[in-house]
Amino acid sequence: MNQPLPAVSCGSTYLSETEVAVYSCILENQQTSRKSLNALAELEIPREQLEAAVTRLKELGLLRSQAKDEAVLVPVDPDLAAAALTAPIQESLQHKRHQLDQISVEFGRLRARFLEGRRRGTTGNIEVIAHLDEVRAALNRASDECREEVLSSQPGGGRSPEVLQEAISRDTALLARGVRMRTLYNHTARFNAPSQSYVSVMSGLGAEYRTVHDMFGRLIVFDRELAFIPDREGSLGAVVIREPSIVTYLCSVFENEWAHARPFADAAVDGLESVAKELDGTILRLLAAGYKDEAIGRRVGMSLRTTRKHVADIMETLGAVSRFQAGVLAARAGLLDEEPDADGADGADGAHGRRGGRAGAGGDEPATGAGDVGP
Repeated sequence: MNQPLPAVSCGSTYLSETEVAVYSCILENQQTSRKSLNALAELEIPREQLEAAVTRLKELGLLRSQAKDEAVLVPVDPDLAAAALTAPIQESLQHKRHQLDQISVEFGRLRARFLEGRRRGTTGNIEVIAHLDEVRAALNRASDECREEVLSSQPGGGRSPEVLQEAISRDTALLARGVRMRTLYNHTARFNAPSQSYVSVMSGLGAEYRTVHDMFGRLIVFDRELAFIPDREGSLGAVVIREPSIVTYLCSVFENEWAHARPFADAAVDGLESVAKELDGTILRLLAAGYKDEAIGRRVGMSLRTTRKHVADIMETLGAVSRFQAGVLAARAGLLDEEPDADGADGADGAHGRRGGRAGAGGDEPATGAGDVGP
């Protein structure tokens, strides 16, 4: 039976300086009588410490008593002592490795059955994941298994630096495998410095980014086979869709939006002024359609505070005293006639010109929920 290992306090070493000195001295003398430790007097170590060091070295297997005379101490090869000391540790590690392998194999068998059962379940190819940690795990697994393409629609303003930093390593791995990545943002992301830096870095690696003034919602599609959309409003869960016809439809929605979106190039080159005009035009149309500030903010990717500031500026520019009057005045001025296109055509110049294009997303908080797992 294996003997228990000699005790050692956390953060300390197995050998003290005194024990090393005693072992070295005995090694030089080849052997030393335990009864005549006076031979070690040159070490200038108190007698009780010498006794304790010898006892400890014997426990560690670095000293042994001579067969003919137990009082005589003989040094032992450190490799042999270490092998004897670590044998139970190695045995324990092998046992734990076996346990890890066994768990992986057994649970792997259940995983295959789980997936098969889910495919044949009453919900068919649609699954609702209620908890955020499970959503993250499912997204990470889908990302690891992705082979060809990722389509992503991420409404809202800019993302936080922490979220973007996490995304860089994950997205870099996808691009390194030859996976094509296309992502849609709201125009407001162009005014967010961390988002600008992220897009600049990832675009250099081959990822593609575009922005639109009004988005259809959050969506992530892997290989045109697996789609993630948010669960009901206010939930942190997600709906996972494998039904081919639904996934194909979602991809077509993305492609239509992508075709009308602006490439997310360098802000100074791409012209933030025209983007700001598009945002103003969108806010005007939503205002005239009767949308509340909260709904307008969600559509254009702004915080409620920023949205209210834009609405107030628009009403002031139009000389309106109510939201209804603002809609009427905008319609009379022809500001609601046309939707902006990908080339920047827009009918909001009148409402925009006097405000100097204040379309920044300052103060926007990233949305919560399933889509925040990746920017």
